[in-house]
Amino acid sequence: MNSATNTIPGITLNDGSRMPQLGYGVFQVPDEQTTTAVSTALEAGYRSIDTAAIYGNESGVGRALAASGLPREELFVTTKLWLADLGRNSTRDGLAASLDKLGLDHVDLYLIHWPGTDTEKYLESWQVLEELRAEGLTRSIGVSNFLPQQLERVIGLGGTVPAVNQVELHPFLQNRETAAVNRAHGIATEAWSPLAQGAVLDDPAVLAAAHAHGVGAAQVILRWHLQQGNVVIPKSVTASRMASNLDLFGFELDTVQLAALDALDRDGRTGPFPGTFNG
Repeated sequence: MNSATNTIPGITLNDGSRMPQLGYGVFQVPDEQTTTAVSTALEAGYRSIDTAAIYGNESGVGRALAASGLPREELFVTTKLWLADLGRNSTRDGLAASLDKLGLDHVDLYLIHWPGTDTEKYLESWQVLEELRAEGLTRSIGVSNFLPQQLERVIGLGGTVPAVNQVELHPFLQNRETAAVNRAHGIATEAWSPLAQGAVLDDPAVLAAAHAHGVGAAQVILRWHLQQGNVVIPKSVTASRMASNLDLFGFELDTVQLAALDALDRDGRTGPFPGTFNG
């Protein structure tokens, strides 16, 4: 096993499963490039891979996982149910299609990708996710892009509390209300677009911390995420950046540096607003 793997901390989810706090995301990586990208990430030491049905690259992820020769228990694979498959009648088929493309008999985490605007449908899907977990087709279940009120509706069903809520989160959009609700229910907050698609890399507070520690701006932001307690899934198809995104454990931001990044919060959303987005 790559020595980098041993440095990645894990978090215990509210269902008792362990999840690496730092993983590799494949959003916007074309399927024909995904196998090489994921293989490179696994070589670098990543063991958590985040994909989704709508990304169109689950097959590429699956080829890389199969070629790696790594034991299944060393891997943590996340995929997501797309909006078109919300509802009782299609959720099960959505996971079956994903498993087929991934070449797996189960995933480690299955998420509802977006709530959409039909409350009944995402609540139906959640109840099916509970069934899929009971059947061993996914070890953990969670949601993505759920606002506090949407999250409370899921919890209000009285069944399983989501293990993870994956949301857009970075210094320019810190999603504090959602993160607070997640914490109150023992739900892990996972950050997508953790670097704000690069928008935060040139901020003076980030550059000052990078200079102080002799690291890159992206490393500072990813370290900020880890110290916030977030799960984070940076994406890069460049081997050197994959490696530097893993190299976060030889330095620590001090309270002044953390406060400077905390102060960057603004309306810096790069993706759709979850309350209105319907695919």
